[in-house]
Amino acid sequence: MEHVTEGSWESLPLRLHPRVLGALRELGFPYMTPVQVGALIITPTRELAVQIDEVLAHFTKPFPQFSQILWIGGRNPGEDVERFKEQGGNIIVATPGRLEDMFRRKAEGLDLASCVRSLDVLVLDEADRLLDMGFEASINTILEFLPKQRRTGLFSATQTQEVESLVRAGLRNPVRISVKEKGAAASCTRKTPSRLENYYMVCKADEKFNQLVHFLRNHKQEKHLIFFSTCACVEYYGKALEALVKGVTIMCIHGKMKHKRNKIFMAFRKLQSGALVCTDVMARGIDIPEVNWVLQYDPPSSASAFVHRCGRTARIGHGGSALVFLLPMEESYVNFLEINQKCPLQEMKLQKDTGDLLPKLKSMALADRAVFEKGMKAFVSYIQAYAKHECSLIFRLKDLDFASLARGFALLRMPRMPELRGKQFPGFVPADVNTDTIPFKDKIREKQRQKLLEQQKEKRENDGRKKFLKNKAWSKQKAKKEKKKKMNEKRKREEGSDIEDGDMEELLNDTRLLKKFKKGKITEEEFEKGLLASGKRTVTTADLGVPAREQDC
Repeated sequence: MEHVTEGSWESLPLRLHPRVLGALRELGFPYMTPVQVGALIITPTRELAVQIDEVLAHFTKPFPQFSQILWIGGRNPGEDVERFKEQGGNIIVATPGRLEDMFRRKAEGLDLASCVRSLDVLVLDEADRLLDMGFEASINTILEFLPKQRRTGLFSATQTQEVESLVRAGLRNPVRISVKEKGAAASCTRKTPSRLENYYMVCKADEKFNQLVHFLRNHKQEKHLIFFSTCACVEYYGKALEALVKGVTIMCIHGKMKHKRNKIFMAFRKLQSGALVCTDVMARGIDIPEVNWVLQYDPPSSASAFVHRCGRTARIGHGGSALVFLLPMEESYVNFLEINQKCPLQEMKLQKDTGDLLPKLKSMALADRAVFEKGMKAFVSYIQAYAKHECSLIFRLKDLDFASLARGFALLRMPRMPELRGKQFPGFVPADVNTDTIPFKDKIREKQRQKLLEQQKEKRENDGRKKFLKNKAWSKQKAKKEKKKKMNEKRKREEGSDIEDGDMEELLNDTRLLKKFKKGKITEEEFEKGLLASGKRTVTTADLGVPAREQDC
């Protein structure tokens, strides 16, 4: 175990270049901080990559012979390729997805695999998060392109099993460096910053939004990060806060944003006050100056993420506060954090006279279909995320008060989803409105929706007409076949009956004639005439087996 302590730059055994020392003085770092790095740097989020790139620029600026380049999502990859071909990059800062993409762009004249053969240092920043976010496959692909002889640095605030596995599998002669605070803070086992005041508030699901709005209205001059569990919740509640908290700049950022994400991040960093509504994409490594409050509207899916969220305030010796909202059934999470994460919390009582803003939120949904749809998506995503919580003994889906939760989301009706199937919600009263008739406030979107509805209606009518005609034709054909079958059966019966009756009549007639002939009541000539009269061919007594009478000589 190697411990790094603070010291002056002049105390290093190898003196730094005067220009490096000048950049350090310009940044305001008179002493060494625990970590200084360079070369190929991979980080999980584009915001953190931007931040690292900015810091590196201070060091490369005095050295024009060195160039650096930033590769992140949300930018044109073709332009990144051309920029690299023109300017090169002694130091590359990248997110995994974009870096992997660059390795595969040989068709555009970029042979990055050849360029990194002389790589000296690889840095995986927030290494545990890189693996946790599903970048493992990309990281493995990237490592295959890199030379085996290199220095590798894994930086992480939490040491997960995945990081330990990566250390054993990919590092030679690994050395662990642990960073600790000096003085009284060093003797404390807590994982959160020593100057952080950590609070929790217990409130029902349908009270939480009112409490949040009231809090923001009373802290307008401060800077806040507000964490939600899903991107859909950020979209919905961000829109709600923007409308209901006047005089406060509200911004939203989450992982599914594309081009405007970088712009929003940079703009919020420059604000003196305001609120950034976000997901855990902002929980790691991000250094936003002077964040006063970290508000966790939804507890994170893991205990380690709770600590990282709180760490966005009270940074580098500054003070700061954090507040997490908990449902009554979740209150035992406080004890869990204290035991599991060495993170003590103190209770903040419910604020009084908050007022009820949920009717206004319902009115927004009734007036704009965009708000209504965002609310439904947010509710569904919240429940799905809740079901996957790491601490399932505390966050139990089956114990959720869905009616109170739906009221807290100001829903007009319950969505159809598997988790709610077969359940009754007596505590939730749906709005007396046909939600299909709610229009978009945006006239272009509403026009598109009406056009789509018309197309769907026409399709249903055409499908119904086709089905009707098909059924009608099939019915006609079936009726025709049945009728033909019945007629054939009737004809067969009639024909069979005629043949049988005619034969019987002729047989009886022939029998009577034969009896008369045998008894001598009629002559042979009269007998043959009788047979001819009944339609028989000319026959003789020999044909009937009757012996001929003796003729007169």
